[in-house]
Amino acid sequence: MKLCVMDFDSTLMDGETIDLIAETCGLGEKVSSITEAAMRGELDFFESLSQRASLLEGMDASVVEEVCATLPWMPGAKALAKALKAEGYKMMVFSGGFRNATKRAVSELGFDADFSNVLHAKEGKLSGLVGGDMMFDISKGDMLLRIQNILGVSKENTMVIGDGANDRSMFKHAGKRVAFCAKPILKEAANIIIDDKNLENVIEYL
Repeated sequence: MKLCVMDFDSTLMDGETIDLIAETCGLGEKVSSITEAAMRGELDFFESLSQRASLLEGMDASVVEEVCATLPWMPGAKALAKALKAEGYKMMVFSGGFRNATKRAVSELGFDADFSNVLHAKEGKLSGLVGGDMMFDISKGDMLLRIQNILGVSKENTMVIGDGANDRSMFKHAGKRVAFCAKPILKEAANIIIDDKNLENVIEYL
């Protein structure tokens, strides 16, 4: 069995979900500056995620659903998903973003599972709190190890694809480590580097 795990924001999807949500209430620039610093590895991921979520307190939860329903796929995303299926890969999304968005990878692209976070809402408003599967710098690597054990997939038969610092933990446990339009800190951990913004370029490495 072969396994491919992909990051969501700026990898499978063309953009950063939390930045796009923040834009709807005029906080796009403030939130995106924190996102960028976190993806460069300059901020602790848990702290940066908590800080960004807190800025959204009071927003209508329905806005999150509306934004996530229209997020654009990265060029080549559908072609890569089709090729992975044809090669017999199990496909999963690991994201420090949100299930409102990542669940579409399962329903629209045929991924087998998605693991991400949830923006807490109460009485239809965001509370400013966030929780879930991917809250920490170590989360992706920890989840990957558990899934490899469950499925019986070796490191050599695992491919991971990401762009930011919080993808480093899963790069440690994969034979094929794809840095896709990535920050320098992730390129250092990769053995496949793709700087052209089209996921079809990954197909030749399957």
